Amino acid sequence: MLILSCPSKLQILEGMLKKCLPQALGVHGTVMNINRGNPLGHEVIVDSWPNFKAVLSRPHRKVASDDSNCHINTYAAFYHDLDAYRTLALDTDAINWAQSIQIQGNQQGILQVSQEAVTTKNVPLSALPYLTYLHPDPNKLPEHRLDPSFTMSTLNASHVDLVNETWAYGGNERSRRYIASLVEAFFSFCILDPNGQLISWNIMDHAGAQGISYTLPSHRGKHLSAVIGRALSMRAHSAGYPVYGHVAPSNVHMQRIQERRGNQKVSDLCHYCIHGEI
Repeated sequence: MLILSCPSKLQILEGMLKKCLPQALGVHGTVMNINRGNPLGHEVIVDSWPNFKAVLSRPHRKVASDDSNCHINTYAAFYHDLDAYRTLALDTDAINWAQSIQIQGNQQGILQVSQEAVTTKNVPLSALPYLTYLHPDPNKLPEHRLDPSFTMSTLNASHVDLVNETWAYGGNERSRRYIASLVEAFFSFCILDPNGQLISWNIMDHAGAQGISYTLPSHRGKHLSAVIGRALSMRAHSAGYPVYGHVAPSNVHMQRIQERRGNQKVSDLCHYCIHGEI
């Protein structure tokens, strides 16, 4: 187990992971953020270097100071060899199993190892599968005209409470701290009504995905999410990030929207393995 802290090696790793997309999307996005200022304080662990077989990103110990906050205590994983990932996850201190954590990745073995941890580490598991959609060229996303009485902007600290209240996994102080960190650190776009009130938004998460997206029910059907999604996709693409996001398997409506917009469904599910309280 090696903590990869050398900037030049992290740049090399980013390039290596880029060749492993889409399976490496989560950890690749995290490494990109590390290489661009590391605003959330993450680090990277490999089983060996340079011919690694497993890689894991995690928050620095000082960042993961709240044992109960699985939104902050988030890991992303990718492997070339499942046994190497199993050893890294279960037989070293790479993962702090005493905390409430989440591990994400677009490989079936990541879920398998988390299932094994239920017995070997005596931890609970809530496994949330998501479909991953990737857009090869956001320049081809459909364009919609925004009502001139509305204003395009970016999220700021005054918007955090509403974003937290409407997020499916939000509504508490732990999720609020996580959302506040995303708003401060990453790309976001939002739409304000004529009174300056927030009505629609989208924000990139720690893994480079389009993460928390929402439109108030009273403003749906106006293509606001499409307008924001295109703006965020173009911003991420111009900075070199893959343009992708996740959709719940049960959300057929959103799946159809993703396909109409030209997004391509990745064959592998993204597994969010939550060990502890959601």
